[in-house]
Amino acid sequence: MLPQEVIRKKRDGETLSTDEIAFIVRGITDNSISEGQAAAFAMAVFLRGMVRDETVSLTREMMNSGSVLNWATSRLNGPVLDKHSTGGVGDKVSLLLAPMIAACGGFVPMISGRGLGHTGGTLDKLDTVPGYDTAPTLATFRKVVASAGCAIIGQTEDLAPADRRLYGIRDVTATVESIPLITASILSKKLAAGLTGLVMDVKTGSGAFASSMEMAVDLAQSIVSVANGAGLATSALITDMNQVLGRDAGNALEVMECIQYLTDERRDPALHEATMALSAELLMLGGIAKDTTEARRRLQKSLDSGAACERFARMVADLGGPAGLMERPGDYLPAVSTVRPVFADHPGVVISMDTRAVGVAIVELGGGRRRADDIIDPAVGLSDVCAIGEEVDAGHPLAFVHARDKASFDRAADSLKSAISVGNEAPSSSPVVIQRIGRADT
Repeated sequence: MLPQEVIRKKRDGETLSTDEIAFIVRGITDNSISEGQAAAFAMAVFLRGMVRDETVSLTREMMNSGSVLNWATSRLNGPVLDKHSTGGVGDKVSLLLAPMIAACGGFVPMISGRGLGHTGGTLDKLDTVPGYDTAPTLATFRKVVASAGCAIIGQTEDLAPADRRLYGIRDVTATVESIPLITASILSKKLAAGLTGLVMDVKTGSGAFASSMEMAVDLAQSIVSVANGAGLATSALITDMNQVLGRDAGNALEVMECIQYLTDERRDPALHEATMALSAELLMLGGIAKDTTEARRRLQKSLDSGAACERFARMVADLGGPAGLMERPGDYLPAVSTVRPVFADHPGVVISMDTRAVGVAIVELGGGRRRADDIIDPAVGLSDVCAIGEEVDAGHPLAFVHARDKASFDRAADSLKSAISVGNEAPSSSPVVIQRIGRADT
């Protein structure tokens, strides 16, 4: 079999066989297929797409390109569950969902990523916790999942290596925005993690990768269809990303907000609804709850009793972080000395937000990467960000900017005032969860 013949076949819009896809994935994994050929394959898929069976085959072959975790030897007494988000500004749900699911009897081996573009990454947030190891040995990973019920780490070298190489090629060949390739990339890693159930958080709106509802639905349906076709029980929620999720955005600031959420010091309603909805889906997928009412009751109990907080604290300590983080987060999380409010030019009501521009402002403060090798400043960002529908005036700012110097503050302030529109009448409220996509909807 020749790579160029398989590429030609897909270029011409034909359907590839499982053997042809397996051949391409093997070549990507062992470098017997050149970077140019891999790029040509990605472009052919980008332009011609894939039918469901092709995407299932690509996902399975990429999953099997490396190690596949089997949790049977760990003798866990509950389902193995996970959640994945397409990314957003202020999206800290993973840090809350994992310990809440663990407190309800599930086990969450969450393999997360770093920030991409204007969106923050779960690993970048955890890197702000002193000593926390996002790249433990597989033995440690298994041990922490068994003891704490959850462990959030980065992708290991031997999990879905074909995806790692292909993604790097897609990133520099303008082929990232391909639903079959996105689907296979996400699910190959999740399937390799040995899951029982998965919930997808597909965000849509001004701060989302899928800015249109049509694209969000297409992506959610693809992921749900392919995941279930590959044997992984999966559902998806399409959620709003037309404003910052929660009140804080920026790595250490988001960890602080999560601690405040888990300790019931401060709990933003929109963040709470997104977390509860996604977590409830997982409890039902895992057979822990029979319906949404029971799932939400159990999740709220995990918060009210402090069980979820305790699970998070145990995960942090077991992965090398400080034992006193939940009690004294200010002693451990990095902070800046320059924290100043940004006020609107005139009083009124927040009517809209360019959430992507807000995320870019955080990147420009140093809270994200312009290039892959950039070093992130963990302490910068925004706190107490206003929500759509809120009144802002001389006593209620748009947000507080955490910056290293006045010049950085000034740039961020200008960006915020451009990104957040203030008018006279509050817009109609929008739901946090816009649509659910289950197996029957694909």
